[in-house]
Amino acid sequence: MRIVVTNCNTTQEMTEEIVRGARAAAGPGTTVTGLTPAWGPESAEGWLDSYLSAAAVLDTLRTYQGPYDAVVMAGFGEHGREGVRELVDVPVVDITEAAAHLACLLGRRYGVVTTLERSRGQIEDSLYAAGVAQNCAAVVGTGLGVLDLGESERTEAAFVAAAERARDAGAEVLVLGCAGMTGLGRVVRAVGNKLGLPVVDGVAAAVKLAESLVSLGLTTSRAGSYAKPLAKRRTWGPSGLRGLPGLGDGPQVL
Repeated sequence: MRIVVTNCNTTQEMTEEIVRGARAAAGPGTTVTGLTPAWGPESAEGWLDSYLSAAAVLDTLRTYQGPYDAVVMAGFGEHGREGVRELVDVPVVDITEAAAHLACLLGRRYGVVTTLERSRGQIEDSLYAAGVAQNCAAVVGTGLGVLDLGESERTEAAFVAAAERARDAGAEVLVLGCAGMTGLGRVVRAVGNKLGLPVVDGVAAAVKLAESLVSLGLTTSRAGSYAKPLAKRRTWGPSGLRGLPGLGDGPQVL
């Protein structure tokens, strides 16, 4: 089984971290390939970044030539999943809804611990669209930017504080609200043990759900909402940008 994991930003180090988490969760016989968009924001933190990211991820998958059986979209609360489901002919699993769906199997209400507070609106909208917003007790920011997650001591303190706020708001399960958090294994386990709450990693959840869909022979319905795009001419960015570093050179594959 071949799973492609798309990073939502252009930071290759983030893709490598996400791929490590995805491969750790994957079962025997599953290969994981990470894709980094050739253009877009270095980190997705806000509506503008999110819409740019969505277009970049779509372009990345449009131009990717390798065979694959499923797509995991590793951007928490980012836009684009509906478009990708129209574009490709394999199951598409977004880490936001994957984590929320699994959390709903573990407790009545869950809380999302994310990066900056400004991401709350996007995450809430994404959960609503996925039909699981009613089970979300809170979306709580750590105050850390996506690219700050490597600072272990600061990250652990911020994560503990945010997780406690989510628990106090009624969360019975915690969800990691950023793909970049998949590498915080020790911190996450420590916080989960301290608060007595299960913690769901969206990357791992999405990989396991993608594997399940492929094994069951299931893929996106074409009856209605996710019908194939209408045949028409589409221009993907100015042709003059093709061939410039970082602008149209194609995705970086890991």
